Parts: sequence; structure tokens; C-alpha cells
Amino acid sequence: MKTDLFDFNLPPERIATRPVNPRDSARMLVVNHQDINDSHVLNLPDFLDEGDVMVFNNTRVIPARLQGTRGEASIEITLHKAAGDNLWWVFARPGKKLRKDDRVIFANDFSAIVKEKLPTGEIQLQFESNNLFDCLNRYGSMPLPPYMRRSAQADDKQNYQTVYAQRDGAVAAPTAGLHFTGNLLEALRKKKIKQVFVTLHVGAGTFLPVKAEDTKDHKMHSEYAEITQEAANIINEAKQSGKRIVAVGTTSLRTLESAADENGRLHSFSGETDIFITPGYKFRIVDMLMTNFHLPRSTLFMLVSAFSGLETMQKAYEHAIAQHYRFYSYGDACLLYRQNFP
Repeated sequence: MKTDLFDFNLPPERIATRPVNPRDSARMLVVNHQDINDSHVLNLPDFLDEGDVMVFNNTRVIPARLQGTRGEASIEITLHKAAGDNLWWVFARPGKKLRKDDRVIFANDFSAIVKEKLPTGEIQLQFESNNLFDCLNRYGSMPLPPYMRRSAQADDKQNYQTVYAQRDGAVAAPTAGLHFTGNLLEALRKKKIKQVFVTLHVGAGTFLPVKAEDTKDHKMHSEYAEITQEAANIINEAKQSGKRIVAVGTTSLRTLESAADENGRLHSFSGETDIFITPGYKFRIVDMLMTNFHLPRSTLFMLVSAFSGLETMQKAYEHAIAQHYRFYSYGDACLLYRQNFP
């Protein structure tokens, strides 16, 4: 499909640079086929039934942005994806100044060696540290998306993290999960809506635009994902009972769809996924999707267009822009019903 089909005009003032407080007071656009309604995240339990299963991504965002030097040159590093013990693929600005075997110094007790450099601009760094995550917590900052056009501040370490984050490894937040509070999770439990956790360590590639003119020519970055057998069993049993599977965020959806077979059965999974979902994809597991509002021409807007229909999502986004919804990571939410789902 032509990438231009997924373009739309977004006024800059619709981009959220700060979250609302409390988190679950954010607005939520409910898109049920051609029926589009305004609501709020705290009303989420009203749209779900007893026995439905909500699937959350429990990855934890690490402070993945570092300021360093190579000689006299200043270098900004954003960790992208783990490649081994203290070995990470990173993006660097300016990356042209780095060569193989260069040392980048972040602090007196924290540095890294350039091991490899790809034509695409990605650089592999071997960090010289006994405990990388401790050093990141001391010297790193949260990797806010570039469209926020501001540096991370102290409160972003809490704001840009879900309340249920458990497993270190993401360099971008699973942003639909940022809307959840302890009170909202308890309200879902009281309605006997099951909560299941999977893991997908979101990479910085999630921010990269689709530059190809046709979607078939776009290559997705791979990301590590994991589903336990226990989680797969709960989801399979719910589907067999006619209950709905509700993915919280596109990362949860991509994890589930990566581990499903052609018969719609979910399996345990541990490994890399580079699944790229565009219109025409046949969904095997997910019936509803809670997500944020995404960038024009992005793989994520393509995904939601595959899920609920391109024409429906174009109409929904036009409504959201006109009604002053807040877009992107710190913005408002959508609750989407899968097209062709009763």
C-alpha cells in the first residue's frame, strides 16, 4: 500500500508534552465500527465484560539517553536494543564522529567502546561497567520521543513509566499503559476482568518514520518479546469461552499476534519479533485495542488502520483533532473494536 494513504494533517498544538494528572482522567475516544463516542479512561470498565482479558506490557523503560564525549567532541547516545552482555545497539548524535574502537566517556566511572558501525547509522557499543543499569540510573535520562522537543526532567522518570512496569529493557514507553492507575486496575479486578502480562522491550526504532513510498518496502526493527505458558493458557481459555482479548497498546498486540498460529491459538514465546501489521492482516488473537493517537505515516497508524479499518480511523482522527484530543505518548487514548468483530 502507498504510504501516502496514512498521511494526515496534525496541528502542532495537538501534541501533548506533559501528561494529565491523574493518569486515568485522560480522554478516551471509543471507536466501535462507524460509531465514535467521547469518553474518559476512568470509564474503561464500563466497556468491558466479566471474563474479558486485558493484556498489558510489563516492560520497564530504562534511562537510555546519555551525554558523553569522544575527545573534545560531545556525543548524545540513545540505547536502542540489547545485543549481549553490556553490549547495545545505539543511535548517536552526531554519529559521524564515531569510529570503530573509539571510547565514549559518560562519567569518570562509566564509558563504552565502539565495536561496530552500520551504514544505517546504528552503532554497537560495549559498555565498560559491572552494572550497566545502575550507571544508567545515575547518569542517564528518560528517552522522551523527539516530537516532544524538550529534554527529560526529573518527573519524567515516573511519568514515562507504567505503574506495573517490572522488567528493565525498553527505551520507549508502552504508552497506552501510562493511563492506568492503581484505582483503575482495582476497578477492573472488581468487575472480574482478568489481567495478564506479556513483555516487549520497545526499541527506539518505534519513532522512526516510514520513508518508503510503499509499505512493502519498509523494514521493521526487531524487538525482544516474551509470553509465558501461563499467560497463553489464560488467553486461550478465554477465547474458547467467547470472551474478548483486549490488548493494552500496540506493543501488547504485536506480541500476541507474533505468537499465534493460523488457527488462532496462542503459544508461549521468547525471542525477536519484527511483525509489521498493515491493512489486510488477519488478526488471530486480539478483539479490542486500547492505544494512544499516533503519528502520520507511522507503522502504528498503519496498525490501527488494519485493526479498525482505514476509513474508520481517518474519520476517528478527524474527530479527535477537531475535538482537541491530545496526541502521542503523553496524550489521550482510543478504545478500538476490531473491524468485522461482532
